[in-house]
Amino acid sequence: MNSARTLILLTVVFLASCSFFNSEEEELGAGMAEQELYQQAQNAIENASYRRAINYLQALESQFPFGDYAEQAQLDLVYVHYQAGDHEAALAAADRFIRLHPEHPNVDYAYYMRGLINFTRETSFVGNFLPVDLTTRDPGSARESFSNFTELLVRFPESSYAPDARKRLIYIRNMLARQEINVANYYFKRGAYLAAANRGKFVVENFQGSPAVPDGLAVMAQGYTLLGYTEQANNAVEVLAYNYPNHPALNSDGSFRYQDMEGGIKRSWLNRLTLGMIDRPEELGFDTRDLYNPQYRE
Repeated sequence: MNSARTLILLTVVFLASCSFFNSEEEELGAGMAEQELYQQAQNAIENASYRRAINYLQALESQFPFGDYAEQAQLDLVYVHYQAGDHEAALAAADRFIRLHPEHPNVDYAYYMRGLINFTRETSFVGNFLPVDLTTRDPGSARESFSNFTELLVRFPESSYAPDARKRLIYIRNMLARQEINVANYYFKRGAYLAAANRGKFVVENFQGSPAVPDGLAVMAQGYTLLGYTEQANNAVEVLAYNYPNHPALNSDGSFRYQDMEGGIKRSWLNRLTLGMIDRPEELGFDTRDLYNPQYRE
């Protein structure tokens, strides 16, 4: 009986607290002037109270849809949704602003934020605390970000956000190139040598200047050799040796050190005994980021 009473009491307290918070949420901004609402939103942003800022900005927009601060409130919503970690809402807010105000003097900010949101949206909770190789993940958002930043630069080449967008484009381009090499390495392990060689060729032809190009040439040399395409393999080795003589896949005389893909990874007894913790074998495939682009691993 006492347990039942306790349960009823807890339920009443819970419902009362919910009612209190809901009513507080509903009354937020009620009766305030437009300028006061906007100032409260700015104060919340300065204090990193982004959820509260969202509520003030949404209240401002709904109560004063044609007011002096309505457009700025819509633009600010892009930022506060992003800071609150709600990437989908931030993208929707940016798209909405661009659609409603294509000629706004600050519309370039909305274009920039679309790129920035897609640039960071794949970062997981775990990735904030543990090292994560982003080049092994789905490139969908990276491609979207690349498209967003490119559109910004085409439409607003003189935008104040253009310099940062250009830097991010270089980073994304290098990351996409490395993802192609990762896929090629996977294809090697699966015995899909033509698919691997084509990935290497794609990197060499479409990502010139990227730190992944040396590995693209190595992938081509390895893949064409396994396919029996001697001339194509020799051409790839020649270009690799001429431009990147320090590549680990090259011998001191410039010849190519082909990997035994069919033999698989050779593990020592010590490595097996320690479950892979000691005496780790060299991975098959190609990855020279430590040599040509070490910041990838930072």
